[in-house]
This record gives sequence, C-alpha cells and structure tokens, in this order.
Amino acid sequence: QVQLVESGGGLVQPGGSLRLSCAASGGIFSIYDMGWYRQAPGKQRELVAAIDSGGTITYADSVKGRFTISRDNAKNTVVLQMNSLKFEDTAVYYCKARRLLLGRNYDSWGQGAQVTVSS
Repeated sequence: QVQLVESGGGLVQPGGSLRLSCAASGGIFSIYDMGWYRQAPGKQRELVAAIDSGGTITYADSVKGRFTISRDNAKNTVVLQMNSLKFEDTAVYYCKARRLLLGRNYDSWGQGAQVTVSS
C-alpha cells in the first residue's frame, strides 16, 4: 500500500490562497487514482477534487473555478491549489490514493492537513 503525507495547510484570510501537497511513497504512483477530500467539524468527509491515473479530473461544484488539482508522476506528488478561499472551505483536507486490483478497490489515506479560513 502506498503511504501518503500531506503538507501545506494553515491559516488564511478569505480570498486568499493555499497550496496543499501530497507526497506518496511505497507504490507505483502513476497507477493510482488520487483525490483530495475534506471534513469539516460535524460534517461527513466529502470529495473536493480527483485526478485519475489517466489524468481525468473531477471537482466538487463548490470548488469549481477556485481549486485546481494536478499530479506529477515523476515526483510522486499530487497538488491542490486553492484560490479565492471562503470561510466554508475550513476543514481537514485528506489525500487519498485508490488502486483497483483484481476487481477490488484498495484505498490509502494521508493523516490530514488543517485548512482554516478566518479573518
């Protein structure tokens, strides 16, 4: 299973930007479908953005036009660039790697990175 470590969270004012990175190790990164999820206090974890092994990208409606996901298979990293941040973007952000093997999905999660949007 691949191991994931997020970095880049922090405190930012509304309208500001943050860049989250997820570094992967222990697997063949290019075959994994990667995603960023977030979980706010009292809420369920939700998908923010995903990029599969073929480069197809999906965004939650709430972040379209503000967030950008990208991956660098040579560096084993996936990045979430977050612009025009809003109060409601405050959450713990998690990186996830998914691999399909013999008809079954195998998921690995990072430890999470806190993003706080506050004035």
